[in-house]
Amino acid sequence: MFTGIVEELAQVKKIKTKKQGIRYTISANTVLDDLEIGDSICINGVCLTVTKRQKDMFSIDIIEETLDKSNLGELKENDYVNLERAMKVSDRFGGHIVQGHVETQGVILEKQTEEDEARISVCLDPEWMRYCIPKGSITLDGVSLTIASINKNIIEIALIPHTLENTTLGLKDKSDTLNVETDIIGKYIDRLLTFDGDNIELDKNILKTIRHIQYDEN
Repeated sequence: MFTGIVEELAQVKKIKTKKQGIRYTISANTVLDDLEIGDSICINGVCLTVTKRQKDMFSIDIIEETLDKSNLGELKENDYVNLERAMKVSDRFGGHIVQGHVETQGVILEKQTEEDEARISVCLDPEWMRYCIPKGSITLDGVSLTIASINKNIIEIALIPHTLENTTLGLKDKSDTLNVETDIIGKYIDRLLTFDGDNIELDKNILKTIRHIQYDEN
């Protein structure tokens, strides 16, 4: 689990195409303190596994499904990415619950900059708007943010100077894509309110197997 508080803005140093996806090698500093092979790390909002660890770099492998769901396939060498290590139980919960499971991609329709601050308007697939509320949480490219306002399937986000300076959102512009993860609490509530177990059609063979296990039927 993550919190959407980006720990480091890092750079993609090498991209290698593999049989079933891509390997990215990323130059980093802060996150390498206790990063080990096999650890989970959030890169632009996507939960990935560290497959190789070097002195000042680490590598992750990305499969086709992840490339299709997210904007990671758009990355080029020397591009910057947001990094966050998995949360420790003892850590402060600075953002909100982030799983690192990208659901859809949003597109920046407009970016307005005033002095050191900025506001972005992001267009989302209407399917995911049910989980967006004014002043509610949303994750964009791995950054925990607050929705300022909503107009149909467009959300507006206010970005403070710290976010602009320390995440990729400061580098993003009009027409750029963003990885989107909506609030997990809203999704659980929606499931509880709409789920109707009585109308689920179970596979008879599976049901028979379950009964054999439960009751040791012959």
